[in-house]
Amino acid sequence: MKRKANVRTKPKKAAGKKAAVKNGDAGWVELRLYVAGQTPKSLAALANLKKICDEHLTGRYKLHVIDLIKTPQLAQGDQILAIPTLVRNLPMPIRKIIGDLSDLERVLVGLNLRETGIVN
Repeated sequence: MKRKANVRTKPKKAAGKKAAVKNGDAGWVELRLYVAGQTPKSLAALANLKKICDEHLTGRYKLHVIDLIKTPQLAQGDQILAIPTLVRNLPMPIRKIIGDLSDLERVLVGLNLRETGIVN
């Protein structure tokens, strides 16, 4: 009696964006920007972050903007002490950047998108 080989006829489905972001796969970056309403610093941080993401992370990022005026309880989860604060959750390790994100070099280094240039 011949046994059938265990052959898979259907290919595995490719992981979608959400799965990739959750697992940190394929170079995805998950960001949370904590702001306080529509203050000038909060608006500047959001505008600067969108520009950075469009130029350096096109199609590879997920951004959550969290308004602590509306949901202050969410500040505790990421231990937010100042606003605006950007938190990079994925890839690990978690990184935090405080301020309006106007210092492009500092933000790129903080997000690990550019080397520091420091030679040991």
